[in-house]
Amino acid sequence: MPGIKRLLVVVDMQRDFVDGALGSAAAQAIVPAVGALVSGADEVVYTQDTHGGDYLETHEGKLLPVPHCIRGTAGWEIVPQLFRRGARVFEKGTFGSVPLAEYAAGYGEITLCGVCTDICVVSNALLIRAFAPEAGVRVAASACAGTSPEAHQAALLTMKSCQIEII
Repeated sequence: MPGIKRLLVVVDMQRDFVDGALGSAAAQAIVPAVGALVSGADEVVYTQDTHGGDYLETHEGKLLPVPHCIRGTAGWEIVPQLFRRGARVFEKGTFGSVPLAEYAAGYGEITLCGVCTDICVVSNALLIRAFAPEAGVRVAASACAGTSPEAHQAALLTMKSCQIEII
């Protein structure tokens, strides 16, 4: 539809989540689908999971004792072939980003993709839904990967029940 501002949100497509410390075959498999969305999008923003050297001492680090996405490391970087130069990046220390949700509220259609469907994708989708109740919020299921196939499907079902379109 002409006149609708559209935004693509690429969630945590960082080296550590694709082929690094917490990487998976499922995350590697969605790289082409995410790339296709990025290349076809009018505007793209990224989330970037960001931790410090004290990660293992944080609440998350105690529950998930795998250092990952440590600022300045190779694993913290967004997968290079997916990054659109000049795009806005929202660093986040936990699962969701309120600044991203506030930013996305200015758009009529917001599509999310990335990892992990059952952690950061669902967290950001629900925040965006809350901040943009009249926007079309969508998740590209084939461009998302969860911590397991079952967790991926459960997160999609949760988002669908919260009026987020699964495409």
